[in-house]
Amino acid sequence: MSLPLEGVRIVAVEQYGAGPFGTQHLADLGAEVIKIENPNDGGEVGRQVGPYFFEEGDSHFYQSFNRNKKSVTLDLKNPADKAQLIELIKTADALYDNLRGDLPEKLGLTYEQLKEHNPALVCAHLSAYGREGARKAWPGYDYLMQAEAGYCSLTGEPGGPPARFGLSIIDMMTGTTAALALVSALVGARATGQGRDVDVCLFDVAMHNVNYLGTWYLNEGAMTTRTPRSGHPSLTPSQLYKTQDGWMFIMCNKEKFWAVLANLIGKPEWATDPRYCNFKARLTNRDELTEDLDAVLTTQPTAYWLEHFGGQVPAAPVNDIGQALDNPFVQQQGLIVEGDHPVRGKIKTLACPIRCPGEQLPTNPAPRLGAHNQSILGALGHNSEGARKRAGAL
Repeated sequence: MSLPLEGVRIVAVEQYGAGPFGTQHLADLGAEVIKIENPNDGGEVGRQVGPYFFEEGDSHFYQSFNRNKKSVTLDLKNPADKAQLIELIKTADALYDNLRGDLPEKLGLTYEQLKEHNPALVCAHLSAYGREGARKAWPGYDYLMQAEAGYCSLTGEPGGPPARFGLSIIDMMTGTTAALALVSALVGARATGQGRDVDVCLFDVAMHNVNYLGTWYLNEGAMTTRTPRSGHPSLTPSQLYKTQDGWMFIMCNKEKFWAVLANLIGKPEWATDPRYCNFKARLTNRDELTEDLDAVLTTQPTAYWLEHFGGQVPAAPVNDIGQALDNPFVQQQGLIVEGDHPVRGKIKTLACPIRCPGEQLPTNPAPRLGAHNQSILGALGHNSEGARKRAGAL
């Protein structure tokens, strides 16, 4: 057996979060991902994102997004280095970038500009606002997308200030979407021998995620707002509830779970109570139901209820990050992996969520800046002075 993307070579002009997150999926699945980093500014910016570092130019942040990749240093504004990139692209299946929308064309990284060198090349572009339109030259980041796409208006308690997600969810979803776009285009290129451009941007993904809330508004004019306790806008109980020692989330998102919950908490009559007998009734009486459930659930700690429900009721504890990572189930599922770091020894990162039964995914740490200049650039056979200096430097 082999990994699904074994034999695929991807040249990645990427940095920071969204772009590297997407290609890490591909590298985990066996693709050879070659990061192109500018040697004049210390490589990609993620290497300098603190506050925690393994060594100079190697932050915990950088390691979280760049496992199993290779690093080559090229200044794409330098003609000799650009020539090196062209030679590398001739050997590649895909070119991936997460540059500002106007930069791929300026740097000569589009399919139209590269197809003469590799007609089957897939060029995947990830930007803030796309490569076309009024905002193509705008910089952009995750939190800006959350604000403009309505997420902040939906997050937090009613009456409080708008709030963002605690994680950079748009970066990660856009990176994953870009990986899907690249692999989809690669399937087509291998079938036809002709490559193409594919585009993904933070703004489009942020808006696409609005999903059913957007459909409600577009067709019914319905404006979804924040609900108490992070509740679902229409289904209940589907929110946070108090326990004796904290909080838990319960989600009876099918009617059958409500009857099961009512029985398990010693209130079987609630299953047929006119106030609570179906979704519509429970939504109408949500505040009263919250008080009634709190009164029952605060008689025992969260751990008791989770064991008592035993998977019959969809429920989860509200953990902090440490509790989440120390969860025995996380260990059982193999969701934390170790790699051999040249300075730190063993370092831990979060495992790829894609499983390949019968195969062990690689766990090589993210590369040092230019670590593969000799093995990759040297193999291209170029005799330019710049190439010889770079290949001999490491």
